[in-house]
Amino acid sequence: MVELLIGKKGTGKTKHLIENVNNASTVAKGNVVFISNDSVRSMYDIKSKVRMVDTKEFTIATYSEFLGFICGVISRDFDITNIFIDGIFKIVGSDDLDGFEEFLEKLQEVSSKFHIDFNISVSIDKDKAPEYITKLA
Repeated sequence: MVELLIGKKGTGKTKHLIENVNNASTVAKGNVVFISNDSVRSMYDIKSKVRMVDTKEFTIATYSEFLGFICGVISRDFDITNIFIDGIFKIVGSDDLDGFEEFLEKLQEVSSKFHIDFNISVSIDKDKAPEYITKLA
């Protein structure tokens, strides 16, 4: 499953996502991963059981590169059941939607193949978001 948490910047998406991360860490039968470009900011809010990944140290410039990064995380740990991604546009360095739909489609394939639930925060106005985004929200 791929689920998007959408809303304008500053509407509390990260706070909500962190609540979901912590809830998942208590009920998940596998490992929970939190990916962000600033994990230090959320470090004290997330339970220590959650594996935190900070993308700032890596040069990720496209959705395709980020998908490869995610697959690398999965290849290291086949017990992952949940991956939470905070600020997809910050991670890839752009809010350009070119390639985002294809990224989501491929991520859905990864989700189905490895039985991993993905939750992603996306800073976009709900009223201006394309249908492929709103149907995953």
